[in-house]
Amino acid sequence: MTVAELERPDTAKTKLGIIDCDIHPAMTDRTELSRFMPLRWREHVRDFGMRSGGSLVGMLQYPRLNHGGMRQDAYPPEGGPPASSLAFLQEQLLDELNVEFGLLQALNPGPSLQNLELSAAVCAAINDWQVDKWLAPEPRLKGGISIAQEDGEAAVREIEERLKDKRFAQLQFVPRSLEPAGRKRYWPIFEIAEAHDLPIAVHPAATGWHANTGAGWASFYVEEHYAFSHSVQTVLISMIFEGVFERFPKLKLVLVEGGFAWLPSLMWRMDREWERMRDEVPHVKRRPSDYIRRNVWITTQPIEEPPNVRHMNNLLNWIGADRLMFSTDYPHWDFDHPDRAFRVGLSEEAKRGIMRDNALAVYGLG
Repeated sequence: MTVAELERPDTAKTKLGIIDCDIHPAMTDRTELSRFMPLRWREHVRDFGMRSGGSLVGMLQYPRLNHGGMRQDAYPPEGGPPASSLAFLQEQLLDELNVEFGLLQALNPGPSLQNLELSAAVCAAINDWQVDKWLAPEPRLKGGISIAQEDGEAAVREIEERLKDKRFAQLQFVPRSLEPAGRKRYWPIFEIAEAHDLPIAVHPAATGWHANTGAGWASFYVEEHYAFSHSVQTVLISMIFEGVFERFPKLKLVLVEGGFAWLPSLMWRMDREWERMRDEVPHVKRRPSDYIRRNVWITTQPIEEPPNVRHMNNLLNWIGADRLMFSTDYPHWDFDHPDRAFRVGLSEEAKRGIMRDNALAVYGLG
């Protein structure tokens, strides 16, 4: 034990253990992924690059503040980008905050590449990379299966390949997909996820097949960042009205990093419209809010706290504390610390549910 460890109070053992549902691992450099890809695709990327469905190649759609939108204190002491060092992530996040399990959201362009064969190769490489760098050496971390979601057969093959590895706790689905998320082209993915009790995590990303607004590309990063909530809402609406949750009643959907304050009003409006026009969608046999309360969970970051923090109690009552799961968004600039994420007082039951127990049940951890 080092002198620093002896001098630092072991506060983690006295804190409530948490499940962090949104951790973004990074590569030390751009060549790190190449050793998990076949020679054919390494040469293809070298010679032709990777073309995503978006308008730009090889760069983010919008500049991300200073330091690329990362916490300035998250750079590993040995060098490299934030969240590229397992040892520093263990020290700064897992140990310091008493994280019992952390769910990796390995953002990558693979699911949105126009070359579908390359899409499958990149997703498989990302999954191998997660195992090698993160999951094998650190049992507290759980992976998300990256898939070439626009190629249903390839996606199912990749899921089947990873099902035997229990270090993967969820399936990743990227919004701004080629077609609305509830369309039947994606149902084979939903079918295998339901059959194996594999939650589907929908996390907004910088890449996608469509602009982040219905009118085209927004002007500023602040607009894109706000539109994260729009992208997960469109996924949810499509899956409800296309009948996904009626066809797959045990499917688990987790909406990640899209906020949650918008959910009550969206449920009210969907229920109202369904009551008026339910004959158009006879396959939707329940109120939309019923499907949400049965099939959908939502992570907390970024928490849209009202100016009067007491109003947060109304939000929690409308949504239901059992629908929420805590997330930090480490190592991004809008990181939520568990000690400061909810300024309003929570009951002990609600706090344990949001911070830990809801995720334990949804992901079958422990």
